[in-house]
Amino acid sequence: MGKNKNVSSKESKKCERNCESQIDKKEKAIKIAMRAIDDVKLGKNEKINAIWLEISGCFGQVISLLDAEDPDVIYLLRKFVNMTFFGSISGDEGEVAYENILETLNTDYIFIVSGAVPLKDNGLYTTIATYKGQKITAMEAVQTIAKNAKHIISVGTCSCFGGPTAASPNLSDAVSVSQFLGRDDVIKIPGCPANPVWIMGTLGYIASYGAPQLDTEGRPTAYYGDLIHDNCPRRRFFDAGIFAKKFGEKECMFKLGCRGPRTYAYCPVSRWNGTDNWPIGDNTNCIGCAGSEFPDGTSPFVDYGGL
Repeated sequence: MGKNKNVSSKESKKCERNCESQIDKKEKAIKIAMRAIDDVKLGKNEKINAIWLEISGCFGQVISLLDAEDPDVIYLLRKFVNMTFFGSISGDEGEVAYENILETLNTDYIFIVSGAVPLKDNGLYTTIATYKGQKITAMEAVQTIAKNAKHIISVGTCSCFGGPTAASPNLSDAVSVSQFLGRDDVIKIPGCPANPVWIMGTLGYIASYGAPQLDTEGRPTAYYGDLIHDNCPRRRFFDAGIFAKKFGEKECMFKLGCRGPRTYAYCPVSRWNGTDNWPIGDNTNCIGCAGSEFPDGTSPFVDYGGL
């Protein structure tokens, strides 16, 4: 453990500067979304039509979005996005709801997908509607809606990379949206769940400027440009070689299996619920949920082998 090792004042000042940069990054991300909303109010941009399709997943992305703050989801829907279909919060049901999708296809719209696409048995493992007596599978819906969408956004690791839905043994033969469509222009916002700041910020950027700058895996660099490790408040302990031996200790959790050094995401910057609510802040290690290898490639999530 190294009880005689202390974090130097120089390292502490480095951490303070890092924390200040985290605040700047978070404010910048929120400002992007708010600027887009203001542009709509001023008539610079029109409210964008959007379809949010929830397919095979845990619906954690929707819960995360509903917990958004400043701007919250109500403000987003009223002032910014014309969400013509969003299964979890739409008032319409049945064929009327599906007809809203069909009508939107004749407009300029953004297609947002959460969840992976099951392929087994011709997609019957996930159906999103019954229309005129026919079951509409997730496969059919994704293919139909994606065809003329101005932008396609995958939200959550299942939609982006397959995630837990496609984890071994993958009984439904689920795949990511980009793999199913065979396209490399899908904008990916991974996370289990994705942070609402990342979702709204990306939508805001698209509304104001078009497609954001993406990394090699299709993720916006504004929210996935740094390793979690680089912005972690416990990084100073890692640099000093001081590691926690059990959960609940304040030192770096790298030797407990933390995946922060290999996972790109702004979890330490944006966090959740306007608090310190994120894995490290809650005294548990990063499990790499925003990465393309999650969960099979990051298991086991806790590893005492490094001690």
